[in-house]
Amino acid sequence: MDYKINSRSKCAVIGYGSWATALAKVLTENEPCIGWYVRNPEVLESLKKHGRNPRYLSNVKFDRSRIAPSDDLNEVVAEADIIILAAPSAYLKKTLEPLTVSLKDKFVISAIKGIVPGDYNTVIEYIHDHYELSFKQLGIITGPSHAEEVSLERLSYLTVVCTDAENAHVLGDKFATDYIRLSYSTDLYGIEYATILKNIYAISVGMAIGLGYGDNFLAVLISNSAMEMSRFVRESFPDERETRASAYLGDLLVTCYSVYSRNRRLGLLIGHGSTVHDALDEMTQVAEGYFAADCIRHINARYQVNMPIADMVYNVLYKEAPVREAMQELTTKLI
Repeated sequence: MDYKINSRSKCAVIGYGSWATALAKVLTENEPCIGWYVRNPEVLESLKKHGRNPRYLSNVKFDRSRIAPSDDLNEVVAEADIIILAAPSAYLKKTLEPLTVSLKDKFVISAIKGIVPGDYNTVIEYIHDHYELSFKQLGIITGPSHAEEVSLERLSYLTVVCTDAENAHVLGDKFATDYIRLSYSTDLYGIEYATILKNIYAISVGMAIGLGYGDNFLAVLISNSAMEMSRFVRESFPDERETRASAYLGDLLVTCYSVYSRNRRLGLLIGHGSTVHDALDEMTQVAEGYFAADCIRHINARYQVNMPIADMVYNVLYKEAPVREAMQELTTKLI
């Protein structure tokens, strides 16, 4: 079957967090109206009455005529052609639980940078397997773009990933603004795994900062993280790809050094002495890297790729390895 979208294809956003809100803001600059599935009653009421999300990016004021927020998932999906998933991966299954409308004639885009816990699948793999969608009707939108800066209209770069270049450019036109630049790729596998791995590496950087390591070491840690990421995607799924591009390396860098990075913050809390449990409790947003560390460990059992940084993060998060000793041991394995 030929899965084609066009400029008239209607978009819907699933999720109400910071990234979902930022993407909704961008879409409303090009689309006459977008569907928006919002489970939270407080957020839903505020969007309907005031055009604001009171919990995330409350500085963004929406034109209420250009958004159609609803707590009826089936209604939102039925009325859209392009479904943009922007809920945390940890809650994706719960978010989609009420869905009875078929996705067979929809184009589904993942804006989620995480793995579905328990299934050990990426979001694209999960949707492909559980909803029997072709990879031709699946895509990704990603890039080194924190929601907070997008909401402030600071120049950001996104990459649209589809197996069909024409579909990718149609999607790109829906996100293109004065402050959003677009690039395109067909590397669904490599880019999705890169977006997952970078969260694990950002946790390691946060740990190092919390432990008192300096810029010299951080440069080495991030460089080795980039090599480890490239090694994993190359050895698990060989393909022609440039992992120094912004969708790979750029996303890794911004997640490792930005103060907005929730994964870096999780590592920072642990490096400062918090237990993993207490650090997770203190987080106000989901740190995708926590779940990714376990899932990548499981997935890599098939490939046996050398991943000392990801292994160190897993051991601290799940095996109660003391963070200072684990980081010290890691320093002997970096180049």
